[in-house]
Amino acid sequence: MADPENTLKLETTKGDVVIEMRPDLAPNHVARIKELVREGFYDGVVFHRVIDGFMAQTGCPQGTGTGGSGKKLKAEFNAEPHVRGVVSMARAQNPDSGDSQFFICFDDATFLDRQYTAWGKVISGMDNVDKIKRGEPVRDPDKIVRATIAADA
Repeated sequence: MADPENTLKLETTKGDVVIEMRPDLAPNHVARIKELVREGFYDGVVFHRVIDGFMAQTGCPQGTGTGGSGKKLKAEFNAEPHVRGVVSMARAQNPDSGDSQFFICFDDATFLDRQYTAWGKVISGMDNVDKIKRGEPVRDPDKIVRATIAADA
């Protein structure tokens, strides 16, 4: 059983997605994600950029990919491979520009390895991730209805 303090549940419009967060890989990113979840930051946020065979991205309060929480994080690049189900931080060109946006890999994307901060992996509900509407931007996008940490349930 995954550690409830490091288990993130996303209730999405396509069904539940459970993510095992990995503070051993990216302690500062996991701590920040937990803060944001506990503040309700992700509730109602859409999957704004969803590329078939690549990834589903969320975490922008504007729903455009241009916004964040306002707190940039120093990169915590690690050796975790970007494979199906891995959850990693989105960022701009600057490696230390990750904020609140993250993505879930649909398929292997190992070309991202050691260039993006991987901080978790989907442990259940990947079939629901697969159902998320595609697009750049997505028309009538799916969203995170509610995000919670299992320990708080």
